Amino acid sequence: MEEYWNPMVPELSVTDFSKSLDFYCEILGFSIRNQRSNPDFAYLDMENVQLMLEQIHESGWNTGALEFPLGRGINFQIELADIAPVHGRLVSAQIALYREMKESWYDVGDMLSGQREFLVQDPDGYLLRFSQYLGEKAKS
Repeated sequence: MEEYWNPMVPELSVTDFSKSLDFYCEILGFSIRNQRSNPDFAYLDMENVQLMLEQIHESGWNTGALEFPLGRGINFQIELADIAPVHGRLVSAQIALYREMKESWYDVGDMLSGQREFLVQDPDGYLLRFSQYLGEKAKS
């Protein structure tokens, strides 16, 4: 099977690379596609969802002050076949959710498109929205 590379991959600047890498890999379930040091960097993958982590450093691409929570004004939707295992690992690790799991149905014209979703902040405050597609149904 050929490796898949997304055409757009967010790179998150992180304050504690080891802590973030542990959160994304051990708790959320991402795997490391490649990793390097100086500065610490990892390219992560889970079900073709890809993102990069990089330790904040002086020559980074930061356009302003980095204050907690990082990533204000954005959430990263991570669509998986089944979000229950990720949710279970977060609950087991006693990590507070930003929004509890729920079903949402969104107007997409003639139909409603459904997803199960929950939100959690990573160690730097980036907002992650895990979603699972539930299909479509007619509007009531």
